[in-house]
Amino acid sequence: MKKPATITNSTSLIAKGMEFQGDLRFSGILEIEGLVVGNVIAVDESTTEVRIRETGVVKGLINVPVVIVNGVVEGDIYCSNHMELAAKARVTGSVYYHLLEMVLGCVVRGTLTHMASNELMKTRKQLQMVDAD
Repeated sequence: MKKPATITNSTSLIAKGMEFQGDLRFSGILEIEGLVVGNVIAVDESTTEVRIRETGVVKGLINVPVVIVNGVVEGDIYCSNHMELAAKARVTGSVYYHLLEMVLGCVVRGTLTHMASNELMKTRKQLQMVDAD
């Protein structure tokens, strides 16, 4: 008898040319090639990841454990695990991170603040409670 298949890392896509307005809550992996106007929030702490591709734009707060940026972010980023700023990343806002990898060519117009992972998780949860109201 076969076991039912379980989805562990489902991937969602905001495609190039697509626009999403409003807060986006997700689990798994989210790839953004289009425009998101609103906050991007992880609902699962363990394996959630957002990837903002070269054509992707986020205008709002990002609150996700793993963040990879190679596009544009206009807003603060809270990343409790690993963050990567690729060569074409353009961030306007504060970045709160535990582990940060920056590639030559990326631009951050704001502050970079290192925090312990548990501090960031606490901050992420507080932000989620405020955002839920």
